[in-house]
Amino acid sequence: MKAILGSRKHHYIMNLSVFLITAALIAAMAGCTYNPPSKNLEIRTWYDLDKVRDNLPGSHALMNDLDSTTPGYEELASPTANGGKGWLPIGAIWELAFGGTFDGQGYEIRDLFINRHDENYVGLFGVLSGGEIKDIGLVNATVTGNESAGGLVGRNNYADLRSCHFAGNVNSEGLYVGGLVGYNFFGVVGDSSSTGNVTGYRNVGGLVGCNYEGALYGSYSTCSVSGDKYVGGLVGRNHQGDVAVSSARGNVVGNGVVGGLVGDNYNGGVTKCYAAGSVVSAGFAGGLIGANFQYGWVSDSFWDVETSGQATSDGGTGKNTTEMQDIAIFSGAGWNITAVANSSTRDPAYIWNVVNNVTYPFLSWQPV
Repeated sequence: MKAILGSRKHHYIMNLSVFLITAALIAAMAGCTYNPPSKNLEIRTWYDLDKVRDNLPGSHALMNDLDSTTPGYEELASPTANGGKGWLPIGAIWELAFGGTFDGQGYEIRDLFINRHDENYVGLFGVLSGGEIKDIGLVNATVTGNESAGGLVGRNNYADLRSCHFAGNVNSEGLYVGGLVGYNFFGVVGDSSSTGNVTGYRNVGGLVGCNYEGALYGSYSTCSVSGDKYVGGLVGRNHQGDVAVSSARGNVVGNGVVGGLVGDNYNGGVTKCYAAGSVVSAGFAGGLIGANFQYGWVSDSFWDVETSGQATSDGGTGKNTTEMQDIAIFSGAGWNITAVANSSTRDPAYIWNVVNNVTYPFLSWQPV
């Protein structure tokens, strides 16, 4: 996977270099001066954030929180902005995909509003083509789109998303809908989370709608998720991708191929994960996995048979609530886990922490 992602990123970087050189030559022949995009942009207002779309291959850093009181909100990101459509996603179309870096530096973007129910690639960012987004939180966001809709990113092509968090509502009547990312195509999503509500049609997940040959690790979702088919608490459809050391605790409702963690695991891998939310479906349903297709596999993973209301799963091991809060269950399966004194205590030397016989396992970086 790392080799594939590395070669893909190299391909995009080479294409970008050729584009810039060509543009410079064209400008020189026309007797003009070519000014390449700025490499660094500091973001302090919504106006600054809007300028990212004019610097798609550049580097960007959020310098403070943005919210409804920050200059530019009413014009660019409010329910009345752009004729009631709200924020226009950065990289809203394939030809203008974002391929740079965006460092949130631990700050939050709050009160984002998007209402573009007839548009594809909807989120704070529409389409990513390589690059990196890290250390950013979206809070109190309302996002409505069509196909490929996510709170942070509509469609992620080959980019790395790390330590990104979403809290709010994502709605769509189309395909590929997720709390954080709608469609993750050969991308990496790590140490990230989502909470709130996600509603869509097919390929609907609390964190990622569809994970297509991508990698998802060290993440969790507590979103309530509802859709028609291929619906999961964390991922709607895991298509030849990898999902590891992650969890889902939200309630999941659908009509077929519905799972507490993953709806449809199509030739993908799931390892050291758990689910503990309610799962309701009129068709195929599983406490952890709705259905494993082709050569999908699951290892060292669990679901709560009591809270899920599901006695079976197409992969994983069912445990009652008492067992799901017993460190021995997880350490016995090779999890990197340790017991801590209370839910406010963290031991970052381990991936997972647990208050033994009191809580479910939680990631050592996970907020209380």
